[in-house]
Amino acid sequence: MTKKKWTMEDLTDEKIDAQIAKAKDAWIQASLVEPRAKSVVYNQSEDKIVITLTNGDYFGLSPKLIEGLGEASPKELENVHLSGGGDSVHWEDLDVDYSIPGLVSGILGTKTWMAELGRKGGKKTSLTKAVAARENGKKGGRPRKSSASTP
Repeated sequence: MTKKKWTMEDLTDEKIDAQIAKAKDAWIQASLVEPRAKSVVYNQSEDKIVITLTNGDYFGLSPKLIEGLGEASPKELENVHLSGGGDSVHWEDLDVDYSIPGLVSGILGTKTWMAELGRKGGKKTSLTKAVAARENGKKGGRPRKSSASTP
């Protein structure tokens, strides 16, 4: 991507006003299709960040799962606020920001962070996994990897 070089001709009032109008239109369109938050609080007794959406739905997230919040104190987690449009949350003391659409989609950090969460989740053991493994074993287990490549 090449950077645009701005000239004085680009900085006319009309062009600036047109860019502002275009940005406002884009924000309005996004607000019609993307989730927006009405409120956000940290519930210390349940150790959850609770976000209420403008449509009345709400959801809670464990701060331990969110990159940048796992080691935060309750006081730091309580110092959270919404952006003016309700499209993101911000923890001032931690300098951490997340978009509401991203959190609703389950995006809790960078790709590396999400991969680590998946790796840890795959290591979890449970009675259900043990029973499934035994059943698969009765069927012969996983197929062996073939050493010869197939055309």
